[in-house]
Amino acid sequence: MKAPRLLNVRAAVCHGVGEPLRLETVQLAPPAADEVLIEIKASGLCHSDYHQMTGVSTPYPFPVILGHEGAGVVAECGAAVETVRPGDHVVPLSIGECGHCRNCRSGKTNLCLEFFAGMQAPPRRFSIDGRPVAAYANNGTFASFIVMKERNVARIRRDVAFDLACTIGCAVATGVGAVLYTARVERNASVAVFGLGGIGLNVVQGARHAGATMIIGIDVNPAREVLARRFGATHFINPQQQSGNVVEHLRALTGGGVDYSFECVGSTQLMFQALECTRAGWGVCTALGVPPDGERLPILPFDLQLGRTLKGSFLGNVKTRSQLPGLLDLYADGELNLADLVTHRLPLERINEGFDLLREGRSVRTVVTF
Repeated sequence: MKAPRLLNVRAAVCHGVGEPLRLETVQLAPPAADEVLIEIKASGLCHSDYHQMTGVSTPYPFPVILGHEGAGVVAECGAAVETVRPGDHVVPLSIGECGHCRNCRSGKTNLCLEFFAGMQAPPRRFSIDGRPVAAYANNGTFASFIVMKERNVARIRRDVAFDLACTIGCAVATGVGAVLYTARVERNASVAVFGLGGIGLNVVQGARHAGATMIIGIDVNPAREVLARRFGATHFINPQQQSGNVVEHLRALTGGGVDYSFECVGSTQLMFQALECTRAGWGVCTALGVPPDGERLPILPFDLQLGRTLKGSFLGNVKTRSQLPGLLDLYADGELNLADLVTHRLPLERINEGFDLLREGRSVRTVVTF
């Protein structure tokens, strides 16, 4: 039997904690019968990628090709693929949607059971001179070509530029989805958003889309106020410039606490504050940020016994093939702002500059293009 051909592709590879990404030629296994070869056109830089680089949270072994917020074009399909074809514009998915497992049919979650199987035995499609290279979130969109299972590919409309379309693969889905599908914010609600990065700003615009009337953005970066208000925030709080306790200030501002809060930083201290600032009786706190490996969240059971709810959310609980493409319909209809979300665009060769911008808080979303 002939060995399968390997494709040589360009990729930004992370070889260890604290090391800059290196642009290299890596080998990619061809698609199997149920897989799709995608030419990546654009990919967003996410804090989760940065956490892997810096060792804060390292779910994948080194060396690893980072990137999980991409968009591109189908280049080739395996013989059994039925739902996409070469030339389709697509977004690769960290969480697939098989459509037939118990979770997919439940209507309660986006966590397809195949997602958990992939976590236990992630595919090893990339290599360098025969040595395996991991792909972050089983994507690796900092490579010019990737291979994905058909269930991990969402076809999208063709009239949205790739550098905007890619954002729905993580930031937009996580933020907007958490509002619509996890917390289920209703009209006239009050909302507090801790952290106004790519995810937090999408929570803000998700809350605006849901009809919330008080949307309070909270961030230590004063430059985020203008952006937050552009996305729909009605109030802004900088904890470093706020006298007194932020939780007490939020309770006073809302007459007892917000209806919904969202933590978008990955700080367990902020998660605790986000829970405490919700209204007793029905307040809902949703944790979206990824804390450092090994950290635990200390909460007071009495906070929950008072009728508050603490929720987690992975990719905004958006069902990735059946619901996620609709986020671009909301953008096309003027309901979502993607143009102001992408603040910087760089070629792949300058990807490390993009992570500098992220670390320094000078960007919301930097997108690298191929």
